[in-house]
Amino acid sequence: MVDSVTASSLAQDVASTAQTQQKLSQDFDDFLVLLTTQMTNQDPLSPMDSTEFTNQLIGFSQVEQQINSNEKLEQLLSLQLSSMSTIALDYMGMEVSYIGNGALYNGEDPIAIRYVINGEAEEAKLRVLNEDGDIIKTIDLDTTGDNEIIWDGKNENGDSAPSGNYTFRIDALDSEGLGVEVSTAVPGRVNGIEAQDGIVQLLLEGDFIIPMGSVITAREPANQTSLSAEGG
Repeated sequence: MVDSVTASSLAQDVASTAQTQQKLSQDFDDFLVLLTTQMTNQDPLSPMDSTEFTNQLIGFSQVEQQINSNEKLEQLLSLQLSSMSTIALDYMGMEVSYIGNGALYNGEDPIAIRYVINGEAEEAKLRVLNEDGDIIKTIDLDTTGDNEIIWDGKNENGDSAPSGNYTFRIDALDSEGLGVEVSTAVPGRVNGIEAQDGIVQLLLEGDFIIPMGSVITAREPANQTSLSAEGG
């Protein structure tokens, strides 16, 4: 993926190339007028040296080739951005699992958090944080392999947490009490796409914005599948 290429920067490059082409064309026209004038008025007994004009012609040719190459590259990048937008539209309405640690809790359905501890850990804990950054739940975790933990939407007192955005932070420690890196993936539903600074990204429920490259899995919502089955 060339996610560093944005629509705004691409537009600037296209405009710059067009201006450069226009200036090169004007300079070349001026050069030809100058060359014609000098050749017309040269002394037949002492003709001018053609080496300098030849070198300038070669220089003009090389610059023109570089500008043409830039133009072709810009066309390819424009097609790539258009293709990325088309791919993003395919995610509309889909339930995805993506690399991250923030998700919307709807007040009813439990949330599955997948995690991988990248090293040898002696202990690991999941901490659920609300939108204010307060820890409302702490859960001991298995420290081996690729795992999944289900948060049932309850706080430490066993009361149901209100709907809203929550952060799921996993802290893992090795035998010496040092932190071990942990990768997490959380669920979300795509309800739009957005070009943020020209980069196409997915907009999830809860106003989460994620790059397409962070998506691990995608599927149709369970209720949509059921309705399709009933309709058939």
